[in-house]
Amino acid sequence: MKALFIGGSGVISSACSWEAVAQGIDLTLLNRGKSTQRPTPPQAHTLIADARDRTSLENAIAGQTFDIVVDFIAYTPEQIDLDIEVFSGKTKQFIFISSASAYHKPVNHLPITESTPLYNPEWDYSRNKIACEERLLQAYREQTFPITIVRPSHTYDKTKLPIFGNITTFSRMLAGKPILVIGDGTSLWTLTHHKDFAKGFVGLMGNPKAIGEAIHITSDEAMPWNYIYQTIADATQVELHPVHAPSELIARFSTDYGPGLLGDKMHSVIFDNTKLKRLVPTYQATIPFHQGAQELVDYYLSHPELLTIDPVLDQLHQDVIAYLTK
Repeated sequence: MKALFIGGSGVISSACSWEAVAQGIDLTLLNRGKSTQRPTPPQAHTLIADARDRTSLENAIAGQTFDIVVDFIAYTPEQIDLDIEVFSGKTKQFIFISSASAYHKPVNHLPITESTPLYNPEWDYSRNKIACEERLLQAYREQTFPITIVRPSHTYDKTKLPIFGNITTFSRMLAGKPILVIGDGTSLWTLTHHKDFAKGFVGLMGNPKAIGEAIHITSDEAMPWNYIYQTIADATQVELHPVHAPSELIARFSTDYGPGLLGDKMHSVIFDNTKLKRLVPTYQATIPFHQGAQELVDYYLSHPELLTIDPVLDQLHQDVIAYLTK
């Protein structure tokens, strides 16, 4: 199979790139060539272009067709419209990376399946993903544009700490400072290692039964936030000083970070991966979070130059903690 990945160096796309070439797929990566944090497979071809500029995109792929095109970096319906216009008739499968944050929160019943309604009044990111899905489904129905929609949940790698505040929170943890934990820490959350995600994803590539379908790819491991933070602290061998804060309170202090909490992370999520396992019978997530946590802790402790503090996030910690402890 011949595949084009728009992106290729992100948390999700990097693992998918390596898994694709390992499965013998002839892979081309199209991006701006600016990322150096995650290496790309040497077997992959590279096209340097701006995927959001029609002329740049069309010039880069001129004369080529692909069995599969995957857009890892589309976030708005306008970007999807460009994809549909450029790749209609040039691919047998177009895969869009949506988001499990698009599912209705709070969910009316668990576990979440692909038939769970899509609705998120709190977060623009999720609403845009929903709009992208609707545009693609319209193109599938009216133009037989061969879509597959993939919804990742919270996917991480050794460079991406899957906690509120990311590196800033981890740096505070290392320094023995108190850190914010959303809610009372008992809501359940699902984290998926990017290498596990890639195994399911590549199994959908070129799979005719995936055309016209939406599928989420997650781990089967659901964990309380308290466990997630404690697992990172244990891997780092530091004492954890959590300060539990209602998401609504954090949102009052930060209009930037509040929507992602109110529209997603404050709610318990458990995913039913039956549909994925039916389409990709070999799929099994095999990297538990305690293993992934040790991997990311080892990475950052060996790269202390990356342990930078975002002053806005650090101040947010201080302000909310001061409010709660006054």
